[in-house]
Amino acid sequence: MQPRGTGVDLLLPVLPFAAMAAVAAVELSAGPEVGYLALFSIGPAFACVSGTVRRALLVGALAFVLCTAAACYDGMLGGRRATVALASVAGVTAAAALAAALRRRAERELADVRSVAEAAQRVLLRPVPTLAGPVRLAVSYTSAAAEARIGGDLYEVVPTLAGTTRVVVGDVQGKGLDAVETAAVVLGAFREAAPDEPDLGAVGARIERALNRRLEGEEFVSAILAEITADGTVTLLNYGHPPPLVVRADGRALLAEPARCAPPLGLAALGPAGPEAHDLRLGSGDQLLLYTDGVTETRDHTGEFYPLLERAGLLAVDDPDGALEALRRDVAAYAAGPLKDDAAMMLLRRRSDESA
Repeated sequence: MQPRGTGVDLLLPVLPFAAMAAVAAVELSAGPEVGYLALFSIGPAFACVSGTVRRALLVGALAFVLCTAAACYDGMLGGRRATVALASVAGVTAAAALAAALRRRAERELADVRSVAEAAQRVLLRPVPTLAGPVRLAVSYTSAAAEARIGGDLYEVVPTLAGTTRVVVGDVQGKGLDAVETAAVVLGAFREAAPDEPDLGAVGARIERALNRRLEGEEFVSAILAEITADGTVTLLNYGHPPPLVVRADGRALLAEPARCAPPLGLAALGPAGPEAHDLRLGSGDQLLLYTDGVTETRDHTGEFYPLLERAGLLAVDDPDGALEALRRDVAAYAAGPLKDDAAMMLLRRRSDESA
């Protein structure tokens, strides 16, 4: 994919020279009566936008030479107007060099921050296995912030000592570093509890206790916990999260609504009883899509929410990664612009009898 701003990036290096060439042409054609000499300072002013301090100084030196040559041509060298113009070029060049130095330092700091963010992403959102028991897995994460690498949405897949597979997909209320820290708490508790707790309820209780030590006020995390057994049975616990989408091999799609509404993680003490586990079975070729509300709350230009149930056919692509990518692209096209919220998706597809 070509990075955004490529056309502008190609234009910036030549912009100072084009500006000075235009000023020179206008100055020579207009004559000394008009006095465009000071406009040569546009060159170094543009030079500070891209490139190094050395480049800004070189462009400034060129602007000074051109301004001097134009003043000689007009017979104004040594006069008040030419002196003011040359002083303007020198002053703008000094300011451009300082601005370029500050910009370069900011760029280095931003690169360091991105490097740390990428390392944090590898720790928080680790790559999931492509195979887990009887299912094939694929994940997708789209950040609402164009330059962000991580956010408040989370997912994880952990095998258990009993031979089953447990997964979590969640959405932290709020944004920014606090949301990332809360996501780290949830993932850490899940990774610790999922391998050996006897049931999903115990896993959820461990996460709840971890959050109670971390959260204050009305912060919470909506989440889906799921356990997949070798025969394709999926047990779900829904903590105030959007219901998973089930897509059968014949194309039928339905939402796995919980039998009882339950509060999100972090609000157990304030709400009704916790979630009631409910089971479903994935047959050969059946799929289960876990997602965050950044998907279903995406709006088009008319304000209509994304119709996930109607778009379930996009998941018919043979490769789970390709199917999830098709859905991700469709969500982005539906929004016709940047997403307003992070969007995480995990697709679990029951392998066919031949490949299971």
